[in-house]
Parts: sequence; structure tokens; C-alpha cells
Amino acid sequence: MSLKISRRQALAATAATPLLAAAPGFAAGHGGNAPMKLAHTFKLGSMNVTTLLDGTTPRDEPQSIFGMNVSAEEFAQVSEENFIPTDMAQFFFTPTVVDTGADIVLFDTGLGQGGLQNALAEAGVAPDAITIVVITHMHPDHIGGLMTDGQPTFPNARYVTASAEYDFWKAQEAGNRVGDMVKANVTPLAENMTFVEDGASVASGVTAMAAFGHTPGHMTYMLESDGQQLLLIADMANHYVWSLAYPDWEVRFDMDKEAAAATRRRVLGMLAADKIPMIGYHMPFPAAGFVDTREDGFRYVPVSYQLMG
Repeated sequence: MSLKISRRQALAATAATPLLAAAPGFAAGHGGNAPMKLAHTFKLGSMNVTTLLDGTTPRDEPQSIFGMNVSAEEFAQVSEENFIPTDMAQFFFTPTVVDTGADIVLFDTGLGQGGLQNALAEAGVAPDAITIVVITHMHPDHIGGLMTDGQPTFPNARYVTASAEYDFWKAQEAGNRVGDMVKANVTPLAENMTFVEDGASVASGVTAMAAFGHTPGHMTYMLESDGQQLLLIADMANHYVWSLAYPDWEVRFDMDKEAAAATRRRVLGMLAADKIPMIGYHMPFPAAGFVDTREDGFRYVPVSYQLMG
């Protein structure tokens, strides 16, 4: 599967990332209210899976991010039908740590502002216990926590990411915000990094699955244990209504919007047909749920007691 991104699209993606880069009130609720639970653990077969709240923050003018190709009237109607405001979106940032029995695998590292370390501490996982760090893609809110004060945050880990993703951002000229962060946070770890393609095995029970469009090498990861499956969809769908339920709505952060929409339809269709649960990096915490079909799109069904520790 290949994806071509123009220089203009790379610059547009770079311009968009500050919206996700400096979110106040981390480890707190909307507007910095009462502290939220930071870690949610459940079993998948013999695996322990824990979603980790790196932070959450509101953003104004959500239609400047989601549903860019639909009318304000349609956006407002869909929002009203789903009991969400049209003037504000709440972003969540949710890395996941998985204990496979043989490895402790961390998927994405957050923004690097301390939220992930707090969530790992609540989950009882020390940074030096993590043996594999998987980067689903290289937007700043996924690679910001790779380094701390110029040193690897996870000193005993090896690293995994898509070759297409690293090659694209590594080739960006100086001044590209994402490319510069990749050079600072990812390149120093490259000698200890495995670059994977679609279908590669990352660890026992962990398989890479291409989901290009959001970025040139964006990957999802399938977890399998004792006959049970769960898909980490990363940023394939960034909002449970405006992106997941309406997969053809354009998302500002998707670098190839046509490819991203096609990926959403393909993967969400598979999840719905096979009744496989998912974890979405930007879904409302604890970020886990199911996908069902709904007319021409999909419906997000958040977990209640199906996945419990």
C-alpha cells in the first residue's frame, strides 16, 4: 500500500499540529476541574491492556477540524442529534500499554508534558520496565514523550514504527515542525529501532496493519490473545461522531483526506463485521469501544463492563 504526500500537504499538517501541542489542564478534567482517573486496565485473553490518559483539553470551532467538507447546517444537525456542542470539541490523548506476558509494550508516548508518566505510575508501570515502544505515527502528540531532558524516557526499550512514516518525516527540510521533532526525538533512537511494513509481527500477539492517510505511514495494531482480538486504531478516527460515525467527513489533520476516508471505511467495516473492540487514541477516555453500522456510516459504542480488569 503506497501513499504520496506533497510538500503542500506536509506543510499543512505541520500548521495543524499546534492545536494538539500545548493542551492545558493535563491530568485534570475540562478546564482543570477535579482529577480524572488516568489508567484503565482490562484483560484481553491472557494480556493485560491499560489505556493511559496523557491529557485532555477543549478546542473551539470544531468544524475547522472536523467535517470541513459539509455545511454548517449539517454539522450542527449531526452534533445536536448526538448531544454534543457545535462550538467546542474535547480532545483526549491516550497511549496504551500492553503486558503480553513476554513483553511490556507501550503504544505512543504522548506530548511529553508529564501526563504519561503520571498515568504509568497510577498503572504501576515503571518507564524502565517497558521493553518495546511502538510509534503508530509521528505527529507531536505521539512522539513528544520519547525523550526526557535529552535522554530516552524508556531506557530499556527497543522501538518500532513504520518505515514509510520515518522516511517521510526524516526527509523534511529544517523548519518543518514535525520533521524537526522527529530529528530531535526519533532519530537518536534509530539504531535501536525496527522499521515495519503491513502485516509485520511486533511481538507475540501484536501485528502491524497499514492504515495510511492520516499520515504516510500511519499504522494500526491488532492484539490477539487466547482467541480474543482488539485493534489499536491510533488516529484513524479522531472523534467518535465527527470522524468515526461519518467516515467521509474531512479531518484537518489527515494529510491525504481521500485515503484517510477510504481507510476509515475499510477498517471500521471490518471492526463492525467481526465485532472486534478497539482503542482510539483520541476517543473519550478510557478510549475503548465497539463499532456498529449506522445507515451509510458507523456508530461508536463505548465499553461499559465488557472489558474489565
